[in-house]
Amino acid sequence: MTPLATLLAQRIEADGPMSLADFMAECLLHPRYGYYATRDPFGRAGDFITAPEISQMFGELLGLWLAQVWLDQGSPSRIVLAELGPGRGTLMADVLRVMRKVTGMADAAEVHLIEASATLRARQREVLASVEVRWHDRLSNLPDGPLFLFANEFLDALPIHQFERAATGWSERQVGLREGRLALGLSAPQPLPALDHRLADTQPGQIVELCPALPQIAGEIGERLSRNSGAALIIDYGDWRSLGDTFQALKNHRPVDAFADPGEADLTAHVDFEALALAFSGAGARVSPMVPQGVFLERLGIAQRAAALAQNLSGAALESHVAAHRRLTHPEEMGQLFKVIAATAADAPPLPALDPA
Repeated sequence: MTPLATLLAQRIEADGPMSLADFMAECLLHPRYGYYATRDPFGRAGDFITAPEISQMFGELLGLWLAQVWLDQGSPSRIVLAELGPGRGTLMADVLRVMRKVTGMADAAEVHLIEASATLRARQREVLASVEVRWHDRLSNLPDGPLFLFANEFLDALPIHQFERAATGWSERQVGLREGRLALGLSAPQPLPALDHRLADTQPGQIVELCPALPQIAGEIGERLSRNSGAALIIDYGDWRSLGDTFQALKNHRPVDAFADPGEADLTAHVDFEALALAFSGAGARVSPMVPQGVFLERLGIAQRAAALAQNLSGAALESHVAAHRRLTHPEEMGQLFKVIAATAADAPPLPALDPA
């Protein structure tokens, strides 16, 4: 057992089974043994690769999107440019490189990173060494002002609860002990008002996931946008309305048993974009339709950018570039699984590359 597994087993022996949300939080963020507290998990040497690590085109196009929004909203002289879960800082670096080509935008931008991991903060300082950056533990610490926020593969790492539909009510999936090892079990079924609306589209045995932090985060973003203008761009894997077990663990780029080595694998779940949209709109923001990542990037001109970059490449470098374009956009790769949604103030201009809300 890992050191964290021993601690979790002791806690369960003392207090009883824990929710999957508590298990995820401990595995990812335990100050001594948590996954993000102890490593840089990105890239080929890590456990997974995100879009910014695949190709510079991803960050460049997001930078163009943010720049167009800034221009459409009157080029405010000061903006809060924020990223949730900035990884190594690669995406912010690519975004800023594009912004510097838009007169006045880089000067207007105050760069803020919301990052809980000291290990990743150190990596971000290296990548963004030439940039004045302010780090925060939480979204609520951001200053007021027009908010230009983006998040790529951030929400999928937020802890979730899983509920299994029973004949009467819902049973929560909980982490307990079986023969001395961590394992999933079920609580006794009981009514759950938060899922009353799901009784009509689920059957006994089906699983629904709830992420308590998601509406809190989206609600705060939506309130800030309603008050100060700007835009938020969210990209992640998931779909409209949670249904089914999407909880997974990744290690060395492969799925593994989530309960075998706590703290040694990345834990994620698909994002419920319906819940995200409802939280944005509930806070007074206008929400774009959800679109697949591939469609969004094609609308922004990734094919043209890929062709321009390819002109100076040949051999293995060209093959890698073509593969990166395909991976980001093709429906059988990231193009369909990953979705894009954005929010802005109710009276703001239409958001580029997304249908008018």
